[in-house]
Amino acid sequence: MTTISKFKKFGLMMLALGAITMTSCEKDEEVTPEEEHDHEVITDVHLVFTNTADANDVIEFSAQDPDGEGIEELTVLDTIQLDTSKTYILTFEIMNNLEEDEHDHKMFSGEGEDIGAEILEEADEHQVFFSFTNDAFANPMGDGNIDNASDAVNYNDEDSNGNPLGLNTTWTTPSTSTSNGNFTVRLQHQPDVKTATSTANTGDTDFEISFVMNIE
Repeated sequence: MTTISKFKKFGLMMLALGAITMTSCEKDEEVTPEEEHDHEVITDVHLVFTNTADANDVIEFSAQDPDGEGIEELTVLDTIQLDTSKTYILTFEIMNNLEEDEHDHKMFSGEGEDIGAEILEEADEHQVFFSFTNDAFANPMGDGNIDNASDAVNYNDEDSNGNPLGLNTTWTTPSTSTSNGNFTVRLQHQPDVKTATSTANTGDTDFEISFVMNIE
């Protein structure tokens, strides 16, 4: 065999080896896709406090993200103002108020999809956690369960496994006032990982909103 023929044969072998290596790399990339969490689009979150002694005594505090982008871009619009010595039921209105026009442009409509209803349907995959200024409430006492999931929060709802959900909770204010306190809500998405011992760090955060809170 001539020297030129040897070089041609060697070159063909190297090309074939390179093709095999590239194909192997492509297969490896295909079987190990990057994991992504498909977050719900949330543009509006309303916290609704209803006085248990007077159903007409209802106060609402809101956060909004009109473009719906991101996870933690909800902007707080209100300061929470509660009365002393009252018991409130806290519920939520969670909405996606974006709509697409005929050109697929997203517009803020003010009337859209009820994400809260979807969360209720998927209660086994969600939990709302809370934190607040230490002993700001007479019940629950403490500072909430974001830092320690076993700390007291008065959940009134649960999923099909008997684990708390958090779209309906009870809060009793003390006779003393609190100024410039904090009240934070965090919604965790926990598909296939929610258990009786799930924490505020289990799963992925759909939103976390921190309000300034006054009790007077």
